[in-house]
Amino acid sequence: MNARPEESVVHGSKASAKDLPSVDRLIRTPAAAALLAEHGHTLVAGEARALLDALRAQALAGELSAAAVQPDALNAALRARVEARLAPRLRRVLNLTGTVIHTNLGRALLAEPALQHLLAMMAGPNNLEYELASGGRGDRDSVVEELLTTITGAEAATVVNNNAAAVLLSIAALARGREVIVSRGELVEIGGAFRMPDVMASAGATLVEVGTTNRTHAHDYERAIGERTALLMKVHTSNYAVQGFTAAVDEAQIARIAHARGLPMATDLGSGALVDLAAYGLPREPLPQDKLAAGCDVVTFSGDKLLGGPQAGLIVGTQDAVGRIRKFPMKRALRMSKLPLAALEATLRLYLRPERLARDLPTLRLLTRPEHEIRALAQQLAPAVAEAVAPRFTVEVAAMQGQIGSGSLPVERLPSAGLAIAPAQKKGAGRALDELAAALRSLPLPVIARIADDRLLLDLRCLETEKDAQPFLAQLPALRDALA
Repeated sequence: MNARPEESVVHGSKASAKDLPSVDRLIRTPAAAALLAEHGHTLVAGEARALLDALRAQALAGELSAAAVQPDALNAALRARVEARLAPRLRRVLNLTGTVIHTNLGRALLAEPALQHLLAMMAGPNNLEYELASGGRGDRDSVVEELLTTITGAEAATVVNNNAAAVLLSIAALARGREVIVSRGELVEIGGAFRMPDVMASAGATLVEVGTTNRTHAHDYERAIGERTALLMKVHTSNYAVQGFTAAVDEAQIARIAHARGLPMATDLGSGALVDLAAYGLPREPLPQDKLAAGCDVVTFSGDKLLGGPQAGLIVGTQDAVGRIRKFPMKRALRMSKLPLAALEATLRLYLRPERLARDLPTLRLLTRPEHEIRALAQQLAPAVAEAVAPRFTVEVAAMQGQIGSGSLPVERLPSAGLAIAPAQKKGAGRALDELAAALRSLPLPVIARIADDRLLLDLRCLETEKDAQPFLAQLPALRDALA
């Protein structure tokens, strides 16, 4: 039988495997009993076994300290393991990168009405596929179709789980086994190695490239149409720009060419703004409304970027084209679940009151924050941050250039402000900045910043008010301790 730790000779610096208790003995201690009462036997016993296995391996390697096998230390280690196992991997963070719609940080924030509607719909049964008027089976697309057609002017609409799925499904439904004509300059790759040629292949269509990287003309499309052509397509290049000697064919021209030959025309907008951003002083993005008016039969775009909703792929267009897409067998595999569908419905309802949109939609509200307001917040926070990082770093309020999105309008810059933190010593500056960034990420509410020009930048565009800043300020003592 294993010896009790308190009975072992553990006065030296090292302990042996025989100094470790059995799993049963460890979980029968009073401290462990509290864990068992709170979390149950399965989890606690499993973590106790894993803990003892790890300590045993240290003992066999001659690396187990005597202090580690004392009852208090064992109980503390067991509680830490249980809490770590239960801690969520998906955590809220403070986005101080300056990128509002950050692909790696969850993209758009949901509006309060969307959060409330989502919670209400998830807390009990709902009429996801039930028609209340008739008492018969319903179609989940009906939850948002009328909203989408009202806002965009489309004849019909359907939704899937993301925009990559929307593009894939549209091509498969309209051109599987046949050819799709696309300008060579629009064969984009976006995040996660999503490449248009690969999507074409996955959808079972044959890609026909026309034009060149920088110049494509109407006659390129006309000459490429053949007996196997099923679809003409345009892809909005929102994540890069070709400048200089360029030429492109707009949707209206492509639609006329397609319709003259009895073919549909589709366009993928990617980001998918539903309002003219230029009205808010932002760079204008093409609207689904514009593309439908130009003659596009299908327009696809995202829900969690400029639209400001949950992850979703939205498909709007003609009754015929959307009807074919909705009936395609692949649609069921790509459909949205009730959770994002509820959030999307509530988000789209906000667009019915456009005069309130800049206030009600977090994405638009953050994008339109005036620079002077952000600078004023930076000036308020600067003294506390300076105290937390001194004497190793200095802090100053600085003008900054943020981004609308890492995948949405990445080349566009947003004038902003924030705190620039620089190492007090030039020697080892890079290592010091990496350590500071890691310390910020390790806080209970992780702070995500960016490093540029030998400084760590805290862009405060996404920290809206003093109240929002309180969780950040409350963590500064922990940051000071981490840097000590």
